[in-house]
Amino acid sequence: MKRNILSLFIIFSSCICFAQDASFKSLRYDENYTYLAKDTSTNWYHQMKFTPINSNKTTYFSLGGEVRYQYFYFKNEDWGAVPYDKDGFVLTRYLGHVDFHTGKHFRTFVQLQSSLANGQLETPSPVDNNPLDLHQAFIDVSTPFGKHQKLTLRLGRQELSYGSQRLVAVREAPNNRQSFDAAKMMYSYGQLKLDAFYAHYVQAKPGIFDDGFNHNTKFWGGYATISNVPFLQNVDIYYLGLWKKSSVFDDIAGQETRHSVGTRIFMNSPTWQYDFEGVYQFGKLSTSNINAWTLSSNISYTFNKAGLKPQLGLKTEAISGDRNYRDGKLNTFNPLFPRGSYFGLAALIGPSNLFDAHPYFQVSLSKKLVLAEDYDLFWRMSKNDGLYAVNGRLLYSGKNTTSKKVGRQLGTALEYTPNKFLYFREELTWFSAGDYLKEVGPGKDILMLGSTITLKF
Repeated sequence: MKRNILSLFIIFSSCICFAQDASFKSLRYDENYTYLAKDTSTNWYHQMKFTPINSNKTTYFSLGGEVRYQYFYFKNEDWGAVPYDKDGFVLTRYLGHVDFHTGKHFRTFVQLQSSLANGQLETPSPVDNNPLDLHQAFIDVSTPFGKHQKLTLRLGRQELSYGSQRLVAVREAPNNRQSFDAAKMMYSYGQLKLDAFYAHYVQAKPGIFDDGFNHNTKFWGGYATISNVPFLQNVDIYYLGLWKKSSVFDDIAGQETRHSVGTRIFMNSPTWQYDFEGVYQFGKLSTSNINAWTLSSNISYTFNKAGLKPQLGLKTEAISGDRNYRDGKLNTFNPLFPRGSYFGLAALIGPSNLFDAHPYFQVSLSKKLVLAEDYDLFWRMSKNDGLYAVNGRLLYSGKNTTSKKVGRQLGTALEYTPNKFLYFREELTWFSAGDYLKEVGPGKDILMLGSTITLKF
């Protein structure tokens, strides 16, 4: 089996590595292959990416997909709370899409997803094992307003991704990417991009074509991005609303209605990069009033003219937790639908009731090979709240303990990108459990080894 997989990657990469195409997008529906309308070669890959069905080539199909294999080995998974698996496990993800355009004003995009988990001792979560389902299926209707304005209506199942993906992400790292059944309006004019949407979150289920319409989680909002702002460079301003039939926090559980308002300031130059974000949340969970917040910063500097182009950076986040139990108020921040690998591929901790300081360093060993190191320090923001997973699940309560020190995490990653189609990653993560984890559970140190091979086409 392993030999077949390796052969597939070698053969496919050798066939297409000489193709001169734009890089793939994180959101595959953002890719545009109309430039191939002028291509007169018989390149089979180009024909797959752009297949016209009329003489003027304004109506066409585009096909694409992804195959990803991951191997994980954990020592003391969940800090020793689950049985030890000495062999590790394998996650496999297949994505395939068809993109159909008719002229400049109508488009249909359909994508299937298959996520498989093998070798786990316990029954895998649907996020790891979802054999086959409709991941995306939407239509776009676009109307231009002059040369610089455009309005697009998108209806159907679709991925949503905004900003740095702290609150709304495609959930790339976990085996099953997430999507929404949504109606979205997209408007662009010069330096302004504005989205407004209303959606139902698509809950992953373990069967085949059973990810039906979900009435239990509703999501809506507006997101604006303004570019080339004097002094600030780029600014995001947004409002996000959430309704959940049932939510569980350390202090209280029940129906949740939460509103998030935030802003983000960011810049990416060859040398300096920065990303600052602040979010305030209010609303109601059962009988408790919500009052939560987060502040984050990410600053880095790249020595662009030095050998290996080293980059030094520092991330910090302050994320509110509940101040007091049974006081009729909930101060726990809800990260909504964040990216899965919030603090590394191991994804051990989620962004609620947390303060972390995260220095990092990376060097480009070559144009295709990058080595990255990061060191993360974690504390609970409030002693009267627990520790949460990336998906918002309560891992451990904050009751009957006063220690805030969660632990330290050291990560090493080696990324190799031989061409635009192939991606390899090796990651080693060590987590040293702090006093809090030792007081509320087994509190053993975690060692994680992860290997990823991704083929996109």
